[in-house]
Amino acid sequence: MEEVLAYAAAALAGLWGVAHAVPTRSVVAGFGEISADNRRVLVQEWLAEAVAMWAFAVLVAVVTAVGGGTATAHWTYRVVAGALLVIAALTAATGARTGVVWFKVCPVVLSCSAALLLIASLL
Repeated sequence: MEEVLAYAAAALAGLWGVAHAVPTRSVVAGFGEISADNRRVLVQEWLAEAVAMWAFAVLVAVVTAVGGGTATAHWTYRVVAGALLVIAALTAATGARTGVVWFKVCPVVLSCSAALLLIASLL
């Protein structure tokens, strides 16, 4: 069951990364007329979160595949869950306070992935 939860958490985080990368151009366009530098920073930050989600997903999947059930795997799950919760809290305090529904969904998705990992780390 631990492996199923860990892989589900990895899939959720990885798919959320895809959900960040795909609409990057339209998200940045939604800010209207901004300077080229501000546009670059928005693209950077939007894609940086996608890359972080993919890195977390790959880390969890690899650790589960090569060392599921070990203390190392359990601590990896906890550390990744903590990082996801920090990003969820940051998003809740910033982007989720806007009218954009996807920013409001983000803390929920990240918290769900973190919860799956924390449960997996206890099994």
